[in-house]
Amino acid sequence: QRSTLLEEFRSNKSRKFELRDVIDCCEEFCRDQHGSRFIQTKLDGAFPQEKQLVFDALQPKALELMTDLFGNYVVQKFLERGTPEQKRALAQCMHGKVLELSLDMYGCRVVQKAIEVMEGTEQEELVRELKGHVMKCVRDQNGNHVIQKCIERTAPEAVQFIVQDFAGQVMQLATHPYGCRVIQRILEHCRHGQVPPQVEPILDEIVSHASSLVQDQYGNYVVQHVLEHGEPNDRMLILQQVAGQVVGMSQHKFASNVVEKLLQFSSPETRKLMLDEMTGEYMGQPAVLVMMRDAYGNYVIQKALDVCHGSDRARLIAAIKVHMPAVRKFTYGKHIIAHIEKLEAGANPGAYMTRGQMHGGGSFPRIGNMGMAGGMPGFGGGMGGMGGWEA
Repeated sequence: QRSTLLEEFRSNKSRKFELRDVIDCCEEFCRDQHGSRFIQTKLDGAFPQEKQLVFDALQPKALELMTDLFGNYVVQKFLERGTPEQKRALAQCMHGKVLELSLDMYGCRVVQKAIEVMEGTEQEELVRELKGHVMKCVRDQNGNHVIQKCIERTAPEAVQFIVQDFAGQVMQLATHPYGCRVIQRILEHCRHGQVPPQVEPILDEIVSHASSLVQDQYGNYVVQHVLEHGEPNDRMLILQQVAGQVVGMSQHKFASNVVEKLLQFSSPETRKLMLDEMTGEYMGQPAVLVMMRDAYGNYVIQKALDVCHGSDRARLIAAIKVHMPAVRKFTYGKHIIAHIEKLEAGANPGAYMTRGQMHGGGSFPRIGNMGMAGGMPGFGGGMGGMGGWEA
């Protein structure tokens, strides 16, 4: 049952409401879609005294508002725009409740915002409450975003307990829809050479399981991430794990993406080793022919044409031209032929034709579109904008 004031606010468009008019019904307004939006908008231009009035009114109910569909946005607004004292007061409200909030659809957004804006000891106290509960959060559709934010925004030594909990479980987590994202954040934000080591133990496990991870719908993204952002030695170690399997992997829905990344980011020496496999034989047939007629392998050929240069590219083109009459009959052959013609004409083909363009849809999922707001399906609990709930 709405109060008379909220009913009037929602129905009377002629009256101009100010923050001071709604103080007595502040909690109710925070929980209402239109009321919450009104308070957020007004706070942006409010005088400090007005902000304090609103804060004093909502503070007793702050913890409850953090898990409210619309109230959480008002709390986030104060964390973002409030005074240092107001931010500290909200952080105090969260003490002892960080895990509970992190597992909540709306509360996890407030925790992420708090980790983002708080610094030093206050930030570390919030993060420390997750110690002993890392795996529970990582496997949770909301909690995993909080763990990611901890890794992104706090000092590496402050999240050592997170990395330690991953020891011996990287394979299981890399093949988990949420765990794979947390591993990527560790690879991005934790430092090589850290004492105690953080990135190296994770990388060791990824490399040792690389041949299995590349074939997994989530694990392949982790290996791609290492290839794109790792050290040259990391790429070489992964190549050693998949050596002799390049042609077979190129025909796999997920592993073929890893082969493309390996071609794109590896050294010329590594590419030469891969080309040896691609221009050799595979199960009694010319490998390049097997790849060109495959729904996934043909993209690997196109990527190789793009990233190889000089004698390496010439070798690949020569291997393709030997089979040109057959290539013309393949479903994907015309794209490869057009690609070669552009290269030989000296034109820059730019990006090779993506899988999505070939099939009339979006591009095949890549590591680059796994951000909070998009990428692979099933990733709820992202921060969203302050007005994201309006959709």
